[in-house]
Amino acid sequence: MSLTADALVVGGGLHGCSAALHLARRGWRVILVEKNTAGRHASGVNAGGVRRLLRALPEVPLSCASMEMWHRIGELVEDDTGFKVSGQVAVAETEAGFETLRQRATEMASLGYTHEELIGPDELYRVLPALAPGCVGGLISRDDGFASPYHTTMAFRAAAIRAGATVLEETRATSFARRGSTWTVETTAGPIQSSVLVNCGGAWASQVAVALGEPVPLEPIAPMMMVTTRLPHFVDPVVISRERKLSFKQMPNRTVMIGGGHRGVPDLESDTSSVDFRKLAISAATAAALFPIMRNAQIVRSWSGIEARMPDDIPVIGPSSTQERAFHAFGFSAHGFQLGPVVGSIIAALVDTGRTNLPIAPFAITRFARGEGG
Repeated sequence: MSLTADALVVGGGLHGCSAALHLARRGWRVILVEKNTAGRHASGVNAGGVRRLLRALPEVPLSCASMEMWHRIGELVEDDTGFKVSGQVAVAETEAGFETLRQRATEMASLGYTHEELIGPDELYRVLPALAPGCVGGLISRDDGFASPYHTTMAFRAAAIRAGATVLEETRATSFARRGSTWTVETTAGPIQSSVLVNCGGAWASQVAVALGEPVPLEPIAPMMMVTTRLPHFVDPVVISRERKLSFKQMPNRTVMIGGGHRGVPDLESDTSSVDFRKLAISAATAAALFPIMRNAQIVRSWSGIEARMPDDIPVIGPSSTQERAFHAFGFSAHGFQLGPVVGSIIAALVDTGRTNLPIAPFAITRFARGEGG
């Protein structure tokens, strides 16, 4: 027997669960299908940064709106998600690096944004007393922070179910067809009929886009992370290096999580990814160079997860360009976690009313058909 829904969400990561939650709260009958389990890939294994700092300019309005939602996340999902306001700091080790931060601060101020604050060495070392000597300054967003990725995804999943959504895990969507006003999606649990299709498929979202007749140049990537044993408390904010690949924070349990851009190897056929230990060694060396207390730290675990990267490093968010009543939210290029709450809200508004108050034109899927973003 076919299942029926008002809206079918494909993909059970944070953005899919957020879309399901917001749609269900608007009164839509929602089914979400996930080929593995919710949060299995990027949403469950990322660094958990809740960051407005140094966002691509098109993302800034969305990021600011999402941050307002993070600061009252308990009202949205009845769970604190491990969210902690710690601040985030981009560190410049050289005058040239500091100049790029100065230019960024000037540009943001000219656009009316005040959350990014340029700081000199005195304030930098007050905020980061364990930082190695010689750094020139930084850029800080004091109300940014971090949360627990898997915890957050599960909280959105649970909230969506409480709101009335049906979540079908270990259920793969295999084909998509639209007849009249109805989508029929064949899945390994049987056909599902729905008036609306929402593509939140992460690194597999391009397969849905191809089925809709709008292929995109999506690249699967596998960001890597590692975590240390517990260390004495030495840092509060999340730290980003302006001149090297590093994202760095000490967790509430005093372990240190290290990431920042080095990538492992994704395998979409097996739904797995592997780490590259040579690149992990580079990340560890960078962390030790910036924070000498890390030089004798022991790494106890490392991992990677599969994510979708777009050529211009910003996501696809918005309606399909080829099919009515189909919508996309994917390609967050290893920095989509913080946007999760607002993206679900945007998709729900588009589905329900055909519009959103936030500027999403830069995220249109048609930018690739026009030859942009490459």
